[in-house]
Amino acid sequence: MAKKRHLTALTALAAAAALALAGCASGGTGGTGGGGDTDGAPGGDKGTITLGFLPSWTDGLSTAYLLKDQLEKVGYTVEMKTLTEAGPLYTGLAQGDVDIYPSAWPELTHKSYMDKYGKDIEDLGAYYDNAKLTIAVPEYSELTSIEDLKGKAAQFDGKIIGIEPGAGLTKQTQESMLPEYGLEGEYELVTSSTAAMLTELKKATEAQKDIVVTLWRPFWANDAFPVKDLEDPKGAMGDPEALHFLATKGFTEKFPEAAELIEGITLDDEQYGALEDLVVNQYDEGQEAEAVAEWVSKYPDAFPTEIAE
Repeated sequence: MAKKRHLTALTALAAAAALALAGCASGGTGGTGGGGDTDGAPGGDKGTITLGFLPSWTDGLSTAYLLKDQLEKVGYTVEMKTLTEAGPLYTGLAQGDVDIYPSAWPELTHKSYMDKYGKDIEDLGAYYDNAKLTIAVPEYSELTSIEDLKGKAAQFDGKIIGIEPGAGLTKQTQESMLPEYGLEGEYELVTSSTAAMLTELKKATEAQKDIVVTLWRPFWANDAFPVKDLEDPKGAMGDPEALHFLATKGFTEKFPEAAELIEGITLDDEQYGALEDLVVNQYDEGQEAEAVAEWVSKYPDAFPTEIAE
């Protein structure tokens, strides 16, 4: 059961992403009427908080439902807004159409977005401090380092399979890794979506074929597929960084209790891994609340107060 949701339903994930993208195209990132699906929760009288996230980036998917659970417990109404690219999400955050981005990479991976929108964004702090970008191949590959890709393009059809064009991982690979290792012109970075990349990775590993993909940690796919990170002796994929909760400017003043709650959440490797596994793998789509409830019962110490109860 652990792998069912994403190993056998990647087409459903891609369809959901396409629907979210259609929402972006028709309604921009503004309000609850466009920019993706919204899922308003009944209850809270302390105001409405909108969480914006990319469903295929499961760090944000997992923490979005964690924040939804916690914020509703203290009396807020939470709306969920799904998008398919980081750029529109940062735009929505800066414009106030999204209140919280629950898993951002602002230090390195999303630095260009922070340079552009940072003055209209509040950083509510880091919840996890060991995230990194990677280039990966199947475990059965003889390659051990990114340097080993040189001269072997034919083995991989001259392609590195990437994710969304606007992702920080895409930018890092295209602008840093490829030129740093002299791979420009030899390899094409193929961009599409996270779901499409995972589909190609699944097909290749099941057939024991060669493939190179862009990945990151933490991410459930590193455990679900037989893959390994290629060493990066030149440091072209960047240093490890922290995952942050970002808010639209003025959020702390408007929602001080919510800000205090969010700022106090920190997760270690075990806690984060368990959260993502439960939300993404152990429970089916639509059962995120149940997944979070089970996680909260196991890790109440992840919160600074008794709210988790």
